[in-house]
Amino acid sequence: MRALALFSGGLDSMLAMKTISDMGIEVTALHMNTGFGGTSDKSDIMRRRAEIAGAEFVVVDIREEYIQKILFDPKHGYGKYFNPCIDCHGYMFKIAKGLLSKYNASFIITGEVLGQRPMSQRAEAIAIVTHIAEDEEGLILRPMSAKHMKPTKAELEGWVDREKLYDIKGRSRQVQLGLAKKFDWEDYQSPGGGCLLTEGAFEQKIKDIVAYGKFTLEDIDLLKVGRHLRLTEGAKLIIGRDQEENERLEKIQNSKYMPATALDIPGPLSLISKDASESDKKLAAKLILTYTKTSPSESRDVQFEKEIISAIPFESKNATKEFFVVT
Repeated sequence: MRALALFSGGLDSMLAMKTISDMGIEVTALHMNTGFGGTSDKSDIMRRRAEIAGAEFVVVDIREEYIQKILFDPKHGYGKYFNPCIDCHGYMFKIAKGLLSKYNASFIITGEVLGQRPMSQRAEAIAIVTHIAEDEEGLILRPMSAKHMKPTKAELEGWVDREKLYDIKGRSRQVQLGLAKKFDWEDYQSPGGGCLLTEGAFEQKIKDIVAYGKFTLEDIDLLKVGRHLRLTEGAKLIIGRDQEENERLEKIQNSKYMPATALDIPGPLSLISKDASESDKKLAAKLILTYTKTSPSESRDVQFEKEIISAIPFESKNATKEFFVVT
């Protein structure tokens, strides 16, 4: 027998998987990739964590449909920032349910703990999530809080031993941390981390893109790197903050932007809207040069694809703050 697990990389998910795996049930950990799970690819780390918990690891790419169906029109609203947690969880369960036959699995598990998160893990929210997932059969089992809930199909059919499930409730993590110590686990994601949509700065960057056009799949990676500036006539400018970000920006393929780089002096790699006006390009040149090692009174060249613009940097980086998207 096999169970599919929604896997976030966190301790609760790992414990839920180990609980079921220890009952002799094969577990496939499904990591739903929305594009907003972090600033870098952590699939290797998550694969290792899944294996520690006794599960195989699979990434399910739902980025495009997540943007189209969930992110901008959640039926049950957002959390503190741009996080549509209830709709998000329900949608992930619905996808997992549709994958049961593909993986020859009988039910779904998750590391959710009743009352741990104020928006998505209240009893009322869990009921809504279950409704969104269209789980009339009771296929979703939450091993960490199962004893506070009605028995699911897996318990009623005897696939799992309800007595070996947990009765954890609330925000305290003492039980989970105690279990991690018992199993000698040190590698797991901290609670509440992992979703960029719960960050205010990330919300500002998403709203800025939407205010000037349509948000698309190729915008996601850009949101995770660089200083984000909006110029006077509407162009977007992204300036790398260090060598690592320069390298990441260089690898990003986005049809909306072109590279912009100061010539003959060390400095950041930048991207600017392809349809930027000449005025905005001149402003961008000043801004880019401000983050290079050059004199504030010295004119230098910045290349925008085939065009070269000469400019003098601002006298200080403080003068650039009015253009920043994230304040």
